Amino acid sequence: MPEMSYILLQKEQGELEFVQMPASHAYQLSALNLRLHKELSKLTADNVPKLPRAIAEFRALDLLDENQSPIGGLHYINELERTFSSIRESEYPLVSLLTEIRALQAQLEQWYEDEDML
Repeated sequence: MPEMSYILLQKEQGELEFVQMPASHAYQLSALNLRLHKELSKLTADNVPKLPRAIAEFRALDLLDENQSPIGGLHYINELERTFSSIRESEYPLVSLLTEIRALQAQLEQWYEDEDML
């Protein structure tokens, strides 16, 4: 099994999410999350999403709460792409953020395909 990492995300209300990523791509998701948070305040659309904030990145995950489970990285990035592509923005060049999201999305799709995990 390929080496995986986990990104711990915290929602505004304090709820935690764990995103499982290939170890080689985990940093990219963390960096993307930080960039998106930096840019969200510049958006003028009425449907700007509330994104969880990346607060930690780690290699091993041993969940003790059976109601919790990690979110697959490709699933997470696909949802992120859908969320951002639905924003009706007219002032901010949203295409630059979508380009970054889609670049990571394409890399993950290729990685999962190479690992025969699709």
